[in-house]
Amino acid sequence: MATHQLRLDPLTGRWVVVAEQRRWRPQALALSSERGPDDPSRPCPFCPGNEEETPPALETYGPNGSWRVRVVPNLYPAFNEHEPMVSTTHGPVFTSAPASGIHEVLVLSPDHEATWGTLELEQVHVVMAAIRDRIEAHAHTPAIRYSQVIVNQGREAGASMAHPHAQLLGISFVPRELADEQAGFARFVGGCLLCNTIVLEESIGERLVASTDYAVVIAPYWAAGPFELLVVPRHHSAHLHLAAQETLFAVGDAIRDGLARLRTRLGPVAYNVVFHSSPYRAFGQFHWHAHIVAKLSTRAGFEMGTGVPINVVAPEVAARVLAGEAPNQAAS
Repeated sequence: MATHQLRLDPLTGRWVVVAEQRRWRPQALALSSERGPDDPSRPCPFCPGNEEETPPALETYGPNGSWRVRVVPNLYPAFNEHEPMVSTTHGPVFTSAPASGIHEVLVLSPDHEATWGTLELEQVHVVMAAIRDRIEAHAHTPAIRYSQVIVNQGREAGASMAHPHAQLLGISFVPRELADEQAGFARFVGGCLLCNTIVLEESIGERLVASTDYAVVIAPYWAAGPFELLVVPRHHSAHLHLAAQETLFAVGDAIRDGLARLRTRLGPVAYNVVFHSSPYRAFGQFHWHAHIVAKLSTRAGFEMGTGVPINVVAPEVAARVLAGEAPNQAAS
């Protein structure tokens, strides 16, 4: 493979630069703790016994009055208005609209020290069931057009608290990233873009990280950053909340496996997990999936000025490292 290459991301239509030689710059890959910050001046509001520190739970999952997963309103919501999405023009260049929507927190485990990559499989399944249930609830809210599920683990990934948690945001518009992916599916000729990706990656084998009967983990050809992973259910479905239970649980397991491999091979790494499901009441091709983005590099001036990311670890190398090869072997 050429040491410098442009690769097209078919999901977004964005070009990505793969520049392997830049990996050898000092601190090109910035390993950092996967733990988020703790505030020693106050009890952790997500730990058992401190439930009064959060708003009343919207949902709890667990037996006999104890809980394994809690869903609570976010104390500092990005979206919390209830008005319809109606934009107002304030002169020739200024337009505003109410930030209508829902912002919730899913506490992934009672264990303060856990991460998604260390959860027991049964706990992962409870988490995935909670995500499904909340997205389904959002789907029945008239003003909500799309729900975004994210996990920010570690300070560098944007986590404001160390206790493992996810955030669910139901919003009244379709964000640019999703609109770009919808357009990517529409541009692709020959069926579903991600169904075809699974077939091709399994036949090639260079970027396949893990594979089960229900889900695959790949280092995508168009990865925008070092050790970026894509988790795709085998069964074609546009909406996460409509997926069969075995598929839903398998995707959660595959995310756990990918995160565990990152930790085993690289050490503690801050990361984001981002779920992409079709907007509600949307027509056209889509295949729900999840992105795992390891926070190993920083966007510098070129990336910010052009919107073109530079990846210093080719996805083929990342896949071999995560499969267990020594980094020097994978780099050869």
